Amino acid sequence: MFDQQTVNAVRAHATRLNVEDAILFAVIEIESDGRTFELIKGRKEPLIRWEGHYFDQRLTGDERDEARRKGLASPRAGAIKNPASQVKRWQMLVDASRINRQAAYESASYGVGQVMGAHWQKLRFASVDALVAKARESVAGQVEIMVRYIEAFGLVDELQRKDFSAFTRGYNGPAGIKDGYHLRMAKAYASKTGKAPASVASGMLRMGSQGAKVRELQGLLVRAGYPVKVDGDYGPTTKKAVMAFQKARGLTIDGVAGPETMRALAQFKAAPSEAVGSIPAQDVQEVRSATKGGGLVIAAIAVRDQVTEAAGHLLGLDAEIAKTAANAMLTGASLIGVGLTLYGIWGWWKSRQTHEGDVSA
Repeated sequence: MFDQQTVNAVRAHATRLNVEDAILFAVIEIESDGRTFELIKGRKEPLIRWEGHYFDQRLTGDERDEARRKGLASPRAGAIKNPASQVKRWQMLVDASRINRQAAYESASYGVGQVMGAHWQKLRFASVDALVAKARESVAGQVEIMVRYIEAFGLVDELQRKDFSAFTRGYNGPAGIKDGYHLRMAKAYASKTGKAPASVASGMLRMGSQGAKVRELQGLLVRAGYPVKVDGDYGPTTKKAVMAFQKARGLTIDGVAGPETMRALAQFKAAPSEAVGSIPAQDVQEVRSATKGGGLVIAAIAVRDQVTEAAGHLLGLDAEIAKTAANAMLTGASLIGVGLTLYGIWGWWKSRQTHEGDVSA
């Protein structure tokens, strides 16, 4: 799939970063489907993706009006669709550059790593034109841009651990996890090596983790003096806070909330059994929705203290069946009674779960 120039470039960077070259190849395969260039008007060009909301943010006045009128910009992410054809995508970039060259170049992602031009300063390029020139120069240049991004955003550790959930959360954001990039990368890695990407951080909280235990971690970090949003999403901000806490406590600084880190944070609990960061039943979105519709949700949930078992013990259903049944009832004519109660219980059950981010191929 990859020519020798690409293989050589990837291996050189992998050696320097102390990661398996199969890991970098897996990233490239998912980010660009393993394609390194497209022939555009007789020239080999890197693959690009246009982000109309980036362009919109970088324009004002008449320029913004013109871009919106021509279908090149929108305040809403995803509103401007990318044509399947790279020829047409490059034409969009050319058309946008006639309105504002710098804003246009910053509003596309380039190459095998699909890195946004907007990051040119963070990646230590002299200008966005320099970043684009590097991407157009060669496949090796595209790989260099991708690796610069990985280093600039502190994602080398995640690759060294073969932690595709954590890497995806840092590289692609929450949408990457939702779209299953981490699972596809793990599968690509397994296909190249014949082995599953077992991470040394399996079972621990780290980037890409979500849910109740993450909210507890975030709540304890806030109490320890490290302000983070308690939202159950272990992203880059939470990782930085964990690393700062680890440094202050003389712990291994890796951004992973393992046993030592959690024990050190436990001192900020009012009592060992305190459920820091837990969401009251009335604040769970599904419960609020059900209650507004007239369901007797709060009363139903209160039947059990162990709400994590409510779906199975209260209604005799597992979580997935409960979700399916609730959604079916909610889309029907009746929005009260058992349907809403079940929907609320499922939401409450979901709020008590944690996904550490472990993946298998």
